[in-house]
Amino acid sequence: MKQLLSNDYITLRALEPTDLDTLYRWENDSTLWAVSDTAAPYSREALWHYLENYTGDIYAQRQLRLMIVLSTDGTPVGTIDFLNFDPLNNRAELGLFIADEYRGKGLGRQALDLLSAYARDHIGLRQLYVFIALDNTVCLNLFENYGYRRVGVLQSWVKRGTTYRDVALLQMLF
Repeated sequence: MKQLLSNDYITLRALEPTDLDTLYRWENDSTLWAVSDTAAPYSREALWHYLENYTGDIYAQRQLRLMIVLSTDGTPVGTIDFLNFDPLNNRAELGLFIADEYRGKGLGRQALDLLSAYARDHIGLRQLYVFIALDNTVCLNLFENYGYRRVGVLQSWVKRGTTYRDVALLQMLF
C-alpha cells in the first residue's frame, strides 16, 4: 500500500520531542536567518515548549510543520511547512528547508511531490504559494521548475542587514 507522506527515499512525519537538538541546530544557524525571517536565536526551552504544544492540527493552529527524514533510517534532512493556512480560501503558504549536507540530491523536489499531493488530495487545498528573495536563485529555480508560476515581485520586501531585497511571489494552483 502506498503511503500518503512517504516514498522510497523520504518520509514526511510529525515533529517529535527527539527532534529538539536538530531543530535547535537548524533554527540557530544564523546563516539561514536571511531566508527564514529569524532575528534572534531560539532557546532550547522555547523550542521544547513549541514541540510540547504543537498539535499538528492545521485547522486549529493554521500551520503544519513536518520533518523530512530519510526513509531508510529516519535521519532528519529538513522540514516542510504549511504556513498561514486559510481554510476559507483553500490556500497556504509553503516553507521548505533542506539541510546543507543534503542539498542537491533531489530531496526538496521529492518533499514537494509528497506535500503537494497531501495538500491537494487530503486537505483539499486549491493553491500553495511561496515568497522567495530574488537573489535566492537555487530556490527560485526549484519552485519554477516544479511548476510554480511567478505572479509578482514585492519591492524592498525583506531587510537584510542595512539593505532591502525584492521578493518573488510564486503560486501553484491545483
